[in-house]
Amino acid sequence: MTFVSRILGLVRDIVLARVFGPGDGADAFFLAFKIPNFLRRLFAEGAFNQAFVPVLSEYRSTRSLAQVQMLINAVAGYLGSVLLLITAVVILAAPWISVPIAYGFTADPVKFALFVDMLRITFPYLLLISLTAFAGSILNSYDRFAVPALTPALLNLFLIASALLLSPYFSQPEIALAWGVLMAGIAQLLFQLPFLVRLQLMPRPRLVKDHEGVRRIIKLMIPALFGVSVSQINLLLDTFIASLLVAGSVSWLYFSERLMDLPLGIFAVAVATVVLPSLSRRHAERSQAEFAALLDWALRLILLIAVPASLALVLLAQPMIITLFQNDNFTASDVVMVTYSLQAYSLGLIAFMCIKIFAPGFYSRHDTRTPVRIGIIAMVANMGMNIVLVFMLDMAHTGLALATSLAAYLNAGLLFRGLRREGVFEFQPGWVSFLVRLMCANAVMSVFLVLYAGDWLQWLDWGTWQRIAQMAILCFGGMALYLLTLLVLGMRPADFRRQA
Repeated sequence: MTFVSRILGLVRDIVLARVFGPGDGADAFFLAFKIPNFLRRLFAEGAFNQAFVPVLSEYRSTRSLAQVQMLINAVAGYLGSVLLLITAVVILAAPWISVPIAYGFTADPVKFALFVDMLRITFPYLLLISLTAFAGSILNSYDRFAVPALTPALLNLFLIASALLLSPYFSQPEIALAWGVLMAGIAQLLFQLPFLVRLQLMPRPRLVKDHEGVRRIIKLMIPALFGVSVSQINLLLDTFIASLLVAGSVSWLYFSERLMDLPLGIFAVAVATVVLPSLSRRHAERSQAEFAALLDWALRLILLIAVPASLALVLLAQPMIITLFQNDNFTASDVVMVTYSLQAYSLGLIAFMCIKIFAPGFYSRHDTRTPVRIGIIAMVANMGMNIVLVFMLDMAHTGLALATSLAAYLNAGLLFRGLRREGVFEFQPGWVSFLVRLMCANAVMSVFLVLYAGDWLQWLDWGTWQRIAQMAILCFGGMALYLLTLLVLGMRPADFRRQA
C-alpha cells in the first residue's frame, strides 16, 4: 500500500512539473504547502506518533479495552483542541507570520501575496492530517497497516485532479493546488474513520483532566519534537534559505527531494511503521533478545534497499529527471539544476533510512532525551555546513542538499552509537557474508547502469516513449542483476523473513 501511494506521488510530481514547471507560482505553493506538511511530520507522524504508539501499545498489552478507549478519547480531545487553536491563529496572522517564513519573497509583493493566500488555504491541512495520523497510529498499533499506508494516495489523487481539471479556472493556476490540499485533508480523515469503528475504537474527543496516559505522552512528546524530526527541520531551513537564492531554487530542491523520498517513503517508512509498535511490545514484554534481533533485522533490510537505491539515483539522475519531468515548462537547464541537488540528497539516503529505524529504538523504550541531544547536534552542524557550502563555497541550492545529507550521517551515526552503548543493539551472526554479497551485487548493478545509460544529453533528443523504454530497461535490468547476484551468492528471501 505504501508502494501504491508513493508511485501515485511520483505521478503527481510528474504532472506538477509538466503543467506548471519551476517558477514563482510553483515556488509559492511548494513553500506554502511545506509549512503544514512540515508540522505534520514534526507533530503528527514525528513526535506525537513516537510518544503515542509506545503508550498505546502498553495499554493494549496491560489494560482493558475500556481503558484503551478512554486514553484515545482523552488524546483526541487535547490534540484536536491544540491544533484547532494553532490553525485559527495562523490563518488570522498569516501576513505577519509569512514574513520570516518567506522572507526571500518579500521583494516581490505579488509573489508574497500569493504565498500568503496559499498558506491560509493549505494550513488547515495540519489539523486534518494530524487527526488522520492519530487514527493511523491506532490502526498500526492493532496491526492494521494497509489502510494508513494507502491514505496518503488520496492527497496525490486530489493534487493531480486539481492540476489537470481545476487549475484552468483560476487566474493564478497554482492556487488550485492549495485547494486540492485542503480537500485531500478532509477525504483522508473520513477514509480512516470506518476502520476505527470496526475496531470499536472510534475516538470521542474528551478533555479529561489529568489523565495519566496523556501526561506520559506529553512528557515523551516535548523532547521528541526535536529528536525524531531533525531531518524535517533541516529540509525546512533549506527551503527558507533557497527562497533567498535565484528564482526556481525552491522548486529544484522540491523535485530532487521528492525523487529521493521515493525509496525512502516506500521502504524505510514501511519498515519503521512495522518496527515501532513491534519494538514497543518487545520492551513491554521485557524481551531484550528479541528487541535486539528485531533492530538487527531492520538494519539489514534497510541496507539491502538503501545502498542500491542511493547508487541508482546518483548514476541515473539526468536520465530519470529528463524522462519524468522535462518538457517546454521544465527545461534542460532545470534538469541540470535538479540533478545537482538530487545527487547531493542521494548521497545521504542511507543515513535518512537508518534514522527511521534507529530513532524507534529509543522511543519504544520511552527514551526521548538521547535523540533530542543528538538531533540538536545534527541540526546545528547542518546550519554551519549550510553557511559554508552555500555562501562561502557558492554551491547555492546544491550546498543545501549536501549539508542535509552530511548532517543525516552525523545524526544516524550518533543514534547508532547510543544504541550500542546502551546494549539494546547487538549484531547478529552473518554480517560479514551479508556485506560481501551486498557489495558484489551493487558493483554488478552499477556497471550495468553506467554502460547502458550512455550520454545523458542524447536523452534530450529522444521522444517520450523512447525515454520510458530505456528507463524501464535500466530500472528493471539493474534490479534483476542486483537480485540475481544476491541469489547466486547464496542470499535467500527466507533470510529476511521474521515470524510474528
